Amino acid sequence: MTLLSEDKPSRFPEPGSHITAMEPYVVDCGSKRDFADSMESPVFEAVEPPRRSRGRLVMHGLVMFGREFCYAVEAAFVTPVLLSVGLPRSMYSLVWLISPVLGFILQPVIGSASDYCRSRWGRRRPYILSLGIMMLVGITMFLNGDAVVSAIVRHRGVKRIWSIVVVMFGVVLFDFAADFIDGPVKAYLFDVCSYQDKERGLHYHALLTGLGGACGYLIGAMDWGHSALGVLLGSEYQVIYFFSALTWSFFLTVHLFSIPETPLSKQVTTESSAPSAPLIVTSNGTGYGALPKEPLPTPEHRPRSFSALSEANAVTSSAKQPSKEVQKRMTLKSLLLAMINMPTHYRCLCVSHLLGWTAFLCNMLFFTDFMGQIVYKGNPYAAHNSTAYATYERGVEVGCWGLCINAVSSALYSYVQRLLLPYIGLKGLYFMGYFVFGLGTSLIGLYPNIISTLSLCSVFGVMSSTLYTIPFNLISEYHKQEEDQRKQGKGDPSVQGRGTGVDCAALTCMVQLAQIIVGAGLGALVNLAGSVVVVVLSASTMSLVGCLFITVFIRHVD
Repeated sequence: MTLLSEDKPSRFPEPGSHITAMEPYVVDCGSKRDFADSMESPVFEAVEPPRRSRGRLVMHGLVMFGREFCYAVEAAFVTPVLLSVGLPRSMYSLVWLISPVLGFILQPVIGSASDYCRSRWGRRRPYILSLGIMMLVGITMFLNGDAVVSAIVRHRGVKRIWSIVVVMFGVVLFDFAADFIDGPVKAYLFDVCSYQDKERGLHYHALLTGLGGACGYLIGAMDWGHSALGVLLGSEYQVIYFFSALTWSFFLTVHLFSIPETPLSKQVTTESSAPSAPLIVTSNGTGYGALPKEPLPTPEHRPRSFSALSEANAVTSSAKQPSKEVQKRMTLKSLLLAMINMPTHYRCLCVSHLLGWTAFLCNMLFFTDFMGQIVYKGNPYAAHNSTAYATYERGVEVGCWGLCINAVSSALYSYVQRLLLPYIGLKGLYFMGYFVFGLGTSLIGLYPNIISTLSLCSVFGVMSSTLYTIPFNLISEYHKQEEDQRKQGKGDPSVQGRGTGVDCAALTCMVQLAQIIVGAGLGALVNLAGSVVVVVLSASTMSLVGCLFITVFIRHVD
């Protein structure tokens, strides 16, 4: 056996000889791969985080419940609130434009900054806390801005301008922080959990995300204006803010104290001390046991499954942020270059994902406004004590019930997909999700009555589940096919060296690009048509176009 310091190997003297000094000696013990496979030692592997209890993982996932709860409140009330403070109809979709533009530019910067944060509290939690506070400030300004400005400013014209400014700033701040917090939350989970606990943690994230969205829509669906709590706090919006702020503050605090996080400075100290241990080498000094200056990346082997847990949730909830590995290496320039140079079938998948998310966001972001104006025939611009405005508010509440049906149907359809997969395949499921959504939204737009609209809200969940699962599973299948071809020596050189990370990041950026398209164009389209019904019909048209695109351009996988 050969013992060494980091610089020079040494050997024991031959039997019978005098011991004078340790002399260099070479032993050929085979390849380092054979040796590493034959034994395991802390010298040869990274330290695995300890196993976490179910309670700790649930505590960690509760932040997703609070985030999705607040997201549901925002989705249900942002358009009614903006219209009630006097924002012109032609401009009310622009509020959705600012946040995704900022996200497109700043996403890699924030991800890289969290990777190298040296706070004593850890790398991720300082960013989670900062973004959580921004979310709380944003939702405070969003739901209370009009009341605060009305109490301070008396002049009607000035009050209207400041109400619009404060509410819009609150919406943008909340949307920005809520979009970005998902990345550090996922990275926090990956940093502190073992492989098995990562899968369990993502499962709890997905479960609590669905429950949070359903509860948020339920809170918005109730008539709080005439309740004792509504009278005490002043209005329905203040009651909803009370529940939202309480839920978010409590669950964020529980999340931050769920699992201890090792600071980066201690990680660096631990890693730098590793090479000083006794090592074993071969003749060239770089054989088995020699630790490289930088650890070699090891692939993460995961079982392939038809689940949003391992693919969709690893990059997004509402699926908007790339994972920490992607954030660490990616800049806006490298992402754009990767998207331009990607193979044709990946580019087609991105285009179909863009069409789907554009259709979905057209409908979801303005659905409660559609219910209030078209189905219930209310008027958001009427005086707040008028019958027309009360009717509009009632339509918004019923629209929240519809979005709650969407959340429940999305969870149920994710299990139905497993049953349908062996019969129609991934491409068939992809086509069916777009077709069902396009058909359902066209019926809602053409026949806008209460019963049929609420019944057809279940098709929203079909589309939601499709967008969060099928594209990522198609990417997984594409990469598996290419890996099999490379093993057989038939691989295409143009696709070698691509990882799933860059392709998943390209898909998630299609969500932000869809938000930009909706924010830039839908307000002008509503103003041109003179009716909000064009929102639902636009969603239907985009979805049916996506059906045709999937049929022609999406590559079939076995």
